[in-house]
Amino acid sequence: MLDRTFWKERRVLLTGHTGFKGSWLSIWLNLLGAEVTGFALKPPTEPNLFNLAGAAKGIRSVHGDIRDFSHLKKAIFDCRPEVIIHMAAQSVVRRGYEDPIETYSSNVMGTVHLFEALRHLHHRCVVVNVTTDKCYENREWVWGYRENEPMGGRDPYSNSKGCAELVTAAYQESYFSQNAFQEHGVALASARAGNVIGGGDWTSHQLIPDLMRAFLEGRPCFIRNPLAIRPWQFVLEPLRGYLMLAESLTKQPAQFASGWNFGPADSDAKPVSWIADKLTQLWGEAASWTHDTTEHPHEAHFLKLDASKARAYLNWSPLLPLNEALDWIIEWYRVYQASGNLRRVVEAQIERYHGLSNH
Repeated sequence: MLDRTFWKERRVLLTGHTGFKGSWLSIWLNLLGAEVTGFALKPPTEPNLFNLAGAAKGIRSVHGDIRDFSHLKKAIFDCRPEVIIHMAAQSVVRRGYEDPIETYSSNVMGTVHLFEALRHLHHRCVVVNVTTDKCYENREWVWGYRENEPMGGRDPYSNSKGCAELVTAAYQESYFSQNAFQEHGVALASARAGNVIGGGDWTSHQLIPDLMRAFLEGRPCFIRNPLAIRPWQFVLEPLRGYLMLAESLTKQPAQFASGWNFGPADSDAKPVSWIADKLTQLWGEAASWTHDTTEHPHEAHFLKLDASKARAYLNWSPLLPLNEALDWIIEWYRVYQASGNLRRVVEAQIERYHGLSNH
């Protein structure tokens, strides 16, 4: 269970806070009473959750690029964070194909810059480096990948995240080893999550944003890979995992400084077509989708994570079944459609989610 008292007045640096997951986490940390500094580029889409839900309210927001080493280093020095959650990244598979230089420079060198800044500043803190389920060498297995599986990735995005994991492992061994923790004071772990879904996502070439845009515009949605299976999970599930991991790293750095999977229940690894059918039905109003049969770059067909380690050692497990998560998503976009108060929806869903963890 999340320790809400842990976060009160705790100094947190959140990179990538203007993105979809970053906006949800900014608002959540603000509700928990943390002193949050965000470091990120401007929001990556228009519209975007960061502006729609007023995610900048109650936090310190620094406009910066993780590829700018001196600026990132200054932000860390100014913030003096006790916890860093590193989420800034180029996070779209398709964009990785279009701009591999941006993808590798952000996802690999951005990670190096963060670790180097900590090393140069001799700053003692806990770091959760967020990567992806796509960091594993994908063998199209029917079972979930475990944390000790080889890193890989066939496309630039997935591969860049595999590289970021290798960078993390190298810094753990070379500079931030568990044995010498008293000297360097950096507890470093990585977190890998599956296909994260929720209200306020407008990322291009992603299933739920594509569906919602189509529904709101009253047109059919074209879907690339209806048979592809993904580990779908509501956005608050992995975010809770990152927070619980940071808490555990603070209390027992040596035990928790490693890689962690945060994936949904096996029953929630569903085909794209299943999600599309459910959301079409929930939205109503003649919503529809159709198979896009044109040629597209390669994407993995089957991806699943084994989260047994997080269950056993962090006492983390998914709380919100996929069926209910889809209801929450529809609720969010209906309020958006009605020009309602989206900050209130986000905060209400966070509090409702807290209620699930108390049962």
